[in-house]
Order: sequence, then C-alpha cells, then structure tokens
Amino acid sequence: MFGYVEPDKPELKIREFELFRGYYCSLCKTLGRSYGQISRLSLNYDLTFLAVLLDSVNEEATHGKVERCIAHPVRKRYTVTSNRFVEYAADMNIILTYYNLKDKWSDEKNVLGALGSAALRRAFKKAAGRNREKTERIEGLLGEVDRLEKEKCASIDEAAEPFACIMREVFRCPHVCDEKKRKVLGWLGYNIGKWIYILDAWDDLEDDAKSGSYNAILEQFRYDGGNIDEFKAGIRERIDFSLTYSLSECEKAYALLGAVKNTGIIDNIIYSGLIVKTDKVLQGRCSKNEGSVQGFGG
Repeated sequence: MFGYVEPDKPELKIREFELFRGYYCSLCKTLGRSYGQISRLSLNYDLTFLAVLLDSVNEEATHGKVERCIAHPVRKRYTVTSNRFVEYAADMNIILTYYNLKDKWSDEKNVLGALGSAALRRAFKKAAGRNREKTERIEGLLGEVDRLEKEKCASIDEAAEPFACIMREVFRCPHVCDEKKRKVLGWLGYNIGKWIYILDAWDDLEDDAKSGSYNAILEQFRYDGGNIDEFKAGIRERIDFSLTYSLSECEKAYALLGAVKNTGIIDNIIYSGLIVKTDKVLQGRCSKNEGSVQGFGG
C-alpha cells in the first residue's frame, strides 16, 4: 500500500532534487546502520517524505556531506546527516513494512511476504521496542482493517478510516515538541493515509475483481462482474472527488504547519507530486510500483 507519495521530479529545482535525495540516502544509511543491510531494501518514498516533513519544523540547520555508499560505490552523493527525525522515520519504515509483508502472506499467501517478514522480524522487534505504545496502537488499528475487510465493508470512508488513523499515528512524531504542530502533522498524515488507501484500492480494482479479493470500491459501488473498464469509467469522477478532498485537507494542514525549511521539496510534493500521481493512477498511466526508490536513487 506504499509507494505513492513522491515528488514531481521534472518540477524540482536541482538543489531541491539533491536535498531530497540526500534525505533518501540518509534514511537508507540509517536503516542499514540500525537494522542491518537487508532492511535497506524496504525503503520507500513515503517514509522519505516523512523524514523531510518532520525535519522541516526543526530550526536546526541541515547538515550533510558528499560520500560513497554500497549502492553507488563509484559516484559520491550528498547525504543529509542523520538526526532524530530521520531515525524515527527509519523506525516507522521498519514497522510498517513488516506489517505490510505479514499482511501479504496472510491475505494472499504471497511467499515473498512470508520471507520478507521473516527477514525483518529482528529489526521489527527492535523498532517496536523503541516505539512500544505507538506500535501497539498501530497493531490495534490493523486489527480494525482486518475486521472491516472480513465484514466486506461497503463504505470507502469507513474502510479507509483505520489506515488513515495509522498514518496519523505515524506522522505525530514524539520528537516534535510543539503539541499544536504534532496535531497538524497528525491531520496531514490522516488525510495522506486516506488518500493512499483509496488510491491503492483503485489501483488494485482489476486484480481484485478477477480474484474476488475484498476491495472497498467494488463493494460500495456494487460491482456485478461486468466489464471492469466500464465500471471504472462510471465511478471515476466520484473517486476523484474523494481523493481531491483528502489532498485539499493535506494542503490546509501543511499551510498551518509553519515549516521553517525544506519548503521547496514539500511544496512540490503536496501541491504537485500527489496531484500528478492521482491523475496518473486514475487514468491507468502508472501504478505505485512506478515510484520505487530504486528509480530515484539510480
């Protein structure tokens, strides 16, 4: 369900591109240092954005250096110096990836899900231990996701609620001392979570229709097994409205946040990247897999 939050790269200035990639490299290195090299394979755009966003309210100057890494041994790259926000994003990356892989095995009997969750089990225990209460709340909300799926919930908004709440929990970083800013971050995360859930459901429509897997959109609009392209055409505007509303709430929250740095990158993602991604997925011109971090790092 991750991999949708990404910048509109053609519209990024060169220095903004380098800075975003610097956070990406920092998060990648932090994962390797804290959780072992295999954990670096779990990195995605969504958690890179989280690191950039959380650090945007940190008034301390951003530092970094140009260095080599395992993935790019020949050409040196600028890497942001890891800090408490990057480390927190690394923790959340491990926790969310572990649960996502477990879900793939549980729901789809996906072998890679089983192998991946097994490979990350030790890292997950460490990350969960560092964020015990938050992990317990996330696990409880995942139980709600599972319950609604088993009940074949026929309301997109109701089905999306637990995942939106998970992202609110993730974005409410304890290292942000200002309670008002934490609440704003939580509301931004909630709406990004709702957007991700609905966009992912749309992205999976054809596969879910073929396999008979649960999909809130299929349930709400009572798909009867007919032509899936005609079905999608008939509901696209209503799904677009829901997605656009969530993004408008993200924009409102961001405007209240009072970021003191990284604004060029965040502006690009909030006001352009998410909108471009929405349009591409709705029109079937790409999927979440297009936005892999391997494409950005390469």
